[in-house]
Amino acid sequence: MGLFKNLFNTKKTQVDSKDNNEIENIKLFTDENDFLEKFGAIALDKQRNLFSVIGENSWNVDMQKQEIYFGDLTFSINVLGSFSHSSETWLWIWENKAGGYSEAIMEKALSLKKYGEENNIDLLKIPQFDAVENDLHLIGMIASELFNSSCYYLANYGQGTMVLTIDSERIDKSESEELARILTVFPEFISSFDIVNHKTAFANYLVAKGYLITENRNELTSEKNGNKITAVFNENNLLTKLNGY
Repeated sequence: MGLFKNLFNTKKTQVDSKDNNEIENIKLFTDENDFLEKFGAIALDKQRNLFSVIGENSWNVDMQKQEIYFGDLTFSINVLGSFSHSSETWLWIWENKAGGYSEAIMEKALSLKKYGEENNIDLLKIPQFDAVENDLHLIGMIASELFNSSCYYLANYGQGTMVLTIDSERIDKSESEELARILTVFPEFISSFDIVNHKTAFANYLVAKGYLITENRNELTSEKNGNKITAVFNENNLLTKLNGY
């Protein structure tokens, strides 16, 4: 959980009180593992952009304006739901009757509910359920990928944690040393989630990053702009070696 702790050991702040949108490019997946193998690593990769922009700034939210603030930075948001620290349960925003939220702030969450119902994905359609921290990250990752959002954010407000997506060109354009990021993010990804097929997940990650891939039995070799990455997997398609230069 090293990456998650680094990115989301957030400071508690108050919520003021907004959001909008619809699934732009449908990215089909059948269950949680299928999503993680297809899109999980690239979704987690985007979190590095967020962290590099907001640094250690605390957050504040204006629901009516659908904005989140980190110091003098302002980003557009959509709220998905919240996790109660006392009951350790997840509640989708569309099921939070006491909140009195507008349809605009619930739009993405409602679209995810419809997607879950149409594709029989319990995580997206069950109103409230027992949850752990990784469930919050998974929900955020799914939303940020399905809506092509810049990233997701876990906003800890003391009694609970709100999960939301953020849209920002500044975050999208945040530069990084790509090779170093890949060699860091993927090991963190497979250590944080129980991925059945590391080989498939890594290949999908590299393709999403624009790398050309050559496969030779249990080894993947990839190249882009002079950067080369080699990954070796065992007979169960689990990563055993990762090198880049």
